[in-house]
Amino acid sequence: MSLVVVPVRYPLSKHSRRTLERAIEVARDRDAALTVLHVDLYQNGKKVSRIDLKNTVESTFGRLENARYVVRTGFLVEESILDEVGAEEADVVVVGTKQASRLRRLFQRFTDNPDIDSYLRTHLDCEVITVESARA
Repeated sequence: MSLVVVPVRYPLSKHSRRTLERAIEVARDRDAALTVLHVDLYQNGKKVSRIDLKNTVESTFGRLENARYVVRTGFLVEESILDEVGAEEADVVVVGTKQASRLRRLFQRFTDNPDIDSYLRTHLDCEVITVESARA
C-alpha cells in the first residue's frame, strides 16, 4: 500500500485544514494510507499529543480509514518532515505553499538544486503535491 504524508499545524489553521483535505483526497484516490504529521518545536516548549491531533482531525473530517497520527519533536519543522518522509518511505507528501517555500530554502543551504520536487523524487522516491494558500 502506498503512503501519503501531510504535515499540519496544531491547532489546525485554515490552511492546514485545506492541505489536509487535499491529502485525504489524494490518499482516497490512490487507495493509500495517510500519515498526519505535526512537528513540536523544542524551542516552543509546547507539547501536542497524538490523541489531541487525532481528535482534532477527526472532529473536522470524521474518522479516516488507514490513517495514523504522528507528533515529532525537532528544531526544524522541515528537517522533521524529511525525516518522517524518509523513515516511512512515503510515496507522496502534500504540503502547503508556505511549507514548500521553507523546504526549498532549506534545500538551497544543502544543495545547489533548489527543486525540492526533483530532489525528493531522486533521494526519497517521493512525489510532492503543493496546495495553494486558502483565500480569506
